[in-house]
Amino acid sequence: MRVKFDRDTCVGMYQCVAEWDAFEKNLNDGKADLRGSEEEDEDVFVLEVPDGEEFDAKFAARVCPVDAIEVYDDGERVV
Repeated sequence: MRVKFDRDTCVGMYQCVAEWDAFEKNLNDGKADLRGSEEEDEDVFVLEVPDGEEFDAKFAARVCPVDAIEVYDDGERVV
């Protein structure tokens, strides 16, 4: 499972931070950061979801008010 985070779309509501500890507040930018991710494209970050954290990753994507977080499983978007 893999997470894709569009940081440019993020508006800094930090709901993802409350749901999954892979996200953290970046108060300097007013946006969230996806800890340990790699930048795939400009302001688009990806991270392989660690075993046991799939539910948290999906929930973080579901609570994002601007849909800046997408979750993929075997290349297919699940959230």
